[in-house]
Amino acid sequence: MDNLSQYIDWFRHSSSYINAHRKKVFVVLLTGETIAHENFSHIVHDITLLHSLGVKLVLVHGARPQINAALSGAGQELRYHKGLRITDTDSLQIIKQTIGAMAIDIEAQFSMGLANSPMHGADIKVSRGNFITARPLGIIEGVDYALTGVVRKVNAEAILQHLDKNSIVLVSNLGYSPTGEVFNLSAEDVATEVAMAMQAEKLILFVPQRGVMGKDGQLISTLSPVQADLLLKELAQDESVARNITLESLSAAVKASNKNVHRCHLISFADNGALIQELFTREGNGTLVSKDNFEWLRQATINDVGGILELIAPLEAAGILVHRSRELLEAEIDYFKVIEMEGMIIACAAIYPLDEESGEIACIAIHKNYQESGRGDHLMRALEKEARKQGLTKVIVLTTQTAHWFMERGFEPIAISDLPAKKQQMYNYQRKSKAFIKTLR
Repeated sequence: MDNLSQYIDWFRHSSSYINAHRKKVFVVLLTGETIAHENFSHIVHDITLLHSLGVKLVLVHGARPQINAALSGAGQELRYHKGLRITDTDSLQIIKQTIGAMAIDIEAQFSMGLANSPMHGADIKVSRGNFITARPLGIIEGVDYALTGVVRKVNAEAILQHLDKNSIVLVSNLGYSPTGEVFNLSAEDVATEVAMAMQAEKLILFVPQRGVMGKDGQLISTLSPVQADLLLKELAQDESVARNITLESLSAAVKASNKNVHRCHLISFADNGALIQELFTREGNGTLVSKDNFEWLRQATINDVGGILELIAPLEAAGILVHRSRELLEAEIDYFKVIEMEGMIIACAAIYPLDEESGEIACIAIHKNYQESGRGDHLMRALEKEARKQGLTKVIVLTTQTAHWFMERGFEPIAISDLPAKKQQMYNYQRKSKAFIKTLR
């Protein structure tokens, strides 16, 4: 029953994301590693779901491991320079055969529709075409890349025509020149250029890990383009295969973000349901690269009263916070600051001026899913900054259960008789709250 309730609750909350995503263009990079993984069938199901919800999808597929295997099987040498394949005429013939076969297999995956399967009734049409105009990469540092090329132009209008007919557009890592030549391209480069040309809402890149991992091995859930660019320099020193794939994808995300692609997501191709969790929950399941202020601390407004009441209700019921009515909160809303994530208030706190020197920090509340995440310290710094802005030199706090948290942040215990006169008059002796003070420097 609990699982059913959780599912119903999630499904209801996903409606805002469904509405936000409908009719938007998403460009999805399916690397060769993604397609080869056993979880790819689940990814196809999730992409089908997005299509059913009205998302316009452009799928860009790579084929790096499949091409390597085909070339090796044909006795061809694998030649790379600075991470890019050197493509000669003989290699290109094998590459075209490999990519053509993969495109057909992908189309077959989206043509499935057995009863009692996620694909039943989907009736998806997949469109392909010569949407990418390319040019040769040329000679760099004395190395001739031959038939390895770069994107010169994306025919965004032609792609959009297919999307408007409710088709999924499939683009390979091959490009074509006005003289009829075929060039082998980087799939990451193609996906990035397509996303920029289409002014896509999202660029989604599948990677081996949950997303971008920090030095401590923990997931980095959000990055600005500037932060991601700095991180690229660190990742570039790691030569492992998984890191290299993440490096290419993160580089693509930075480039796309700087060219006004709204949001770029790096998601694990091995984690079943990662795409759905990333796109339809606030917590996500990967790394988001975006210029957006997707989580921000700001001054509260009257429109936040409902969110704050919902946030503090469990703490009031537990006796941790003093009860505040809606009317009181509306009257005191100018004293509050909130942290908002994806339109939801996940933390709040207030500072009340007591006299010319002192203010009271009160009503610190953080949503249970986001506790022990540093947001309490973020709020505290903001409140202390506000206190200094008002010319206050001391802040006090009354608490029944979080004394040590405040002491660890520089607060010292004081007697009730040492409180400012205004606060002494309001003190509730039944709660037996302990008082603390901090001098602002």
